[in-house]
Amino acid sequence: MTEKVLMKGNEAFSEAAIRGGSRYYFGYPITPQNEIPEYMSRELPKRGGIFLQAESELGAINMAYGAGASGGKVFITSSSPGIALMQEGLSFLCSAEVPLVILNVCRGGPGIGGIHPGQADYLQATRGGGNGDYKVPVLAPSSLQESVDLIYEAVELADYWQNPIMVFTDGILGQMMEPLTLPDYRPDPDPEDLKKQKPWAITGYGEDPANRNIIRSLRMQPDDLEKHVEKLFVKYAKAEKELVRVETLGVEDADIVFTAFGTVARITKEAIEILAERGIKAGLIRPISLWPFPYDTFDLITDKTKVVISVELSMGQLIQDVRIGVGKRFPIGLINRTGGIIPTSLEIADRAEKIFRGNRE
Repeated sequence: MTEKVLMKGNEAFSEAAIRGGSRYYFGYPITPQNEIPEYMSRELPKRGGIFLQAESELGAINMAYGAGASGGKVFITSSSPGIALMQEGLSFLCSAEVPLVILNVCRGGPGIGGIHPGQADYLQATRGGGNGDYKVPVLAPSSLQESVDLIYEAVELADYWQNPIMVFTDGILGQMMEPLTLPDYRPDPDPEDLKKQKPWAITGYGEDPANRNIIRSLRMQPDDLEKHVEKLFVKYAKAEKELVRVETLGVEDADIVFTAFGTVARITKEAIEILAERGIKAGLIRPISLWPFPYDTFDLITDKTKVVISVELSMGQLIQDVRIGVGKRFPIGLINRTGGIIPTSLEIADRAEKIFRGNRE
């Protein structure tokens, strides 16, 4: 039987990336994810990897671009304002089809905001904060075990899709401790195997010029750029079919259907138990993939449902995708907090009951 270990979230995220095969980390300290660069600086060199603290988030994402373009498995992390600074680099990475895993331990905003948990980077993550037409798959765990599993998997997903993969967490997950099972180490590829696995990677000055790879984002000819973007969107269309992840709980016969992700979904599950004691049946749709979003899952909601409620740590960003999924079939409500304030399960239950009673009258 695999032994469980007790770890802090940020350290568990780091260990999952290392065990998943990431050997390059470029970062810059920012609360609430500072334990990640601290852990990586200590542990990654022991495992044959390279840690480098950049002079800024702008430097970090571009160093990551270079290492990823060379075929390296890269893990990079920050928190909301830092992720915002990395958006230009993410656009470049998607254009150049360079894989890496990027983790956002989200805090409150806008601007510098505060250091407490938030989810208001949702639209930035799912719509893209950089220029041009591109997509980044976004995975949102709600426990440390799920975080470890998704980060570990994301290392391989990034290579498969030849694209950045974002893991969207928050300050609660980063700072909490839970027992979890760590995955096995993935072996490092032989250099010759790496060339076979990533034939697109840049090969360096020493290679025969006839076989030298060049990775670029700039395309001066409009026809060339249009063909490239169309090729990217063929890949994204495939991802929309294959990367959808969702958890459902009691949706088919619910009076209320909640939608929530991350740690807020865990609190919402407790609110569902409180409502059950009051004679109100509630269900939950928890998107694990924020992009692609599980729109089709909302077709499971039956006519018994009186209202669909989005629960989130923002002024209403997830709710935009909820509206698309629901269409005009049901009224939609919002239960939210911002500024780093976390709603209690009792608060969610009370506010949901008020919305539910209001929609019955």
